[in-house]
Amino acid sequence: MANKKKGTKKKAADGLPNGAASTEATGSGAGSSSTPPPPSPSPNRTENTTPEPDEDPVVGAEKIKEQGNVSFKAGRYGEAIDFYTKAIELNPAEPAYLTNRAASYMALKKFRPALEDCQAAASLQSSSPSSKTLLRLGRCQLALGSSAAALSTVRAILTIEPENAAAIQLRDKVQVLEGHVRNLDAARVRKNWGLARLALDKCFQAIESEGAEIPSEWRTWRIELELAKGNWDAANAAANDALRLSPNSPDILAVRGLVLFLSGKLPQATQHVNSALRLDPGHEVARRLRIRVKDVERLKEEGNVSFKSAQYEDAIAKYSEALDRVGDADEEGGGGQIRATLLSNRATTLLKLQRHEEALVDTDASLTLLPTSFKALRTRARINLHLEKFDAAIADFKSAVQNVSGEGSDADIRALNGELKKAEAALKRSKTKDYYKILGIARDCSEAEVKKGYRRESLKHHPDKGGDEEKFKLVSEAYAVLSDPRRRERYDLGEDEDGMNEGGMGGMGGMGGMSQADLAGIFAQFSGGGGGFGGGFGGGGRSRGSHSHGFPF
Repeated sequence: MANKKKGTKKKAADGLPNGAASTEATGSGAGSSSTPPPPSPSPNRTENTTPEPDEDPVVGAEKIKEQGNVSFKAGRYGEAIDFYTKAIELNPAEPAYLTNRAASYMALKKFRPALEDCQAAASLQSSSPSSKTLLRLGRCQLALGSSAAALSTVRAILTIEPENAAAIQLRDKVQVLEGHVRNLDAARVRKNWGLARLALDKCFQAIESEGAEIPSEWRTWRIELELAKGNWDAANAAANDALRLSPNSPDILAVRGLVLFLSGKLPQATQHVNSALRLDPGHEVARRLRIRVKDVERLKEEGNVSFKSAQYEDAIAKYSEALDRVGDADEEGGGGQIRATLLSNRATTLLKLQRHEEALVDTDASLTLLPTSFKALRTRARINLHLEKFDAAIADFKSAVQNVSGEGSDADIRALNGELKKAEAALKRSKTKDYYKILGIARDCSEAEVKKGYRRESLKHHPDKGGDEEKFKLVSEAYAVLSDPRRRERYDLGEDEDGMNEGGMGGMGGMGGMSQADLAGIFAQFSGGGGGFGGGFGGGGRSRGSHSHGFPF
């Protein structure tokens, strides 16, 4: 009779707890066919499982185990777990109770406690491990993403039972997962983030097909891959999802802090890192990140203060030091949005110092990391305008206008539109006459600088000094426009302004509105330092009337 019952248990399906497939077995297997099986408990109640005071614990544990089997077969897995737990308390040396409870956990997709039960059962069976115990252990390992451990377990099963169909099927699944993990590791080493993400997705699919939960470590990998690809929104979403599922994981809190740091949200990053350290004071990644965030936050603020007080060299030094702390690692998306902001800040400061080429390098790097930054676009537009790259300046101003709404104010929008209009006017002027360039002065120069430029270029190009006649005319024409505030404003806005239209040579007293003293000084230089307005302009002793470019007064 005992042999018959042993055979019945051996035929039990692997998905059922030990003994659950047989309705004959009662207690520890003792009894006869004339003894009816105990009645099944009602689905809505749990029978009293308190052992009799003088009952052998081993016998009591077996009775409770049978009740657990009934609950398992009825799909009441939580109730089954309670029965098996009580049986384990009465007889902790029996591995079957642990594997039965593991099966119940597995039915509820709680693979981690199931794994612990299988490991404990295998330890009790160390001299002769059960293939059923090992198979459940391997399935838990696969479900938790431990492909290498699962493969080792499956090989142990096949050593005992080479033809075990369930083990062979599990081996094939594990080998597929192993291949995806190897592909993931190789792609990460090569920094092929797209291929790494594809391999990770395959890993997710392999686990999800088992109805298992994704290991938290894999969720961390997904966040890191999105960071490496510079997909900030996707990295943020993945971090939020991981934190929702594992709110007390120091690893996930730390990587979430990294996402916030690289996104330029420094106070929030500090909060998450501090939470990670409260859970694990020795967490090295969180500890290093906290120092890094604090350093960058301090240096950035010090740079801003220096910039506002016009201490530009000091501001550049602070921004540069902060950039060194951020770094540009590929694994962190090249430094992310915080690096883009610091580069933009340094470019603006370099522009104040007229270091245009250096500023252009910084804005290009900033916009590579964050193409929608209206501040970086505006700075690069101003640089391009100064470098007379008018088409590029106009394109950047237009992009800045398109992106300003989410970050800037109404005043920023109005100012950008004004700068765009001036850039378009500059482009138009570049195709005709650029009066600023003719006088060799900056577009934002003062009236005194306009006059100074006119004096310099007049001396250089005056025909009586061997200069070019046409260039001399353009100098006077440019001065006529730029010395008149109203005409200069119209010219800056792109309206047609011809310096020869008003009163001959500049239309303002014959010499662009210069005073008699100004003219006297210039002409004195033409004649070698003397003479005022008489006797011509020193052109080899010729009289004023003998030169076609003399000016009657």
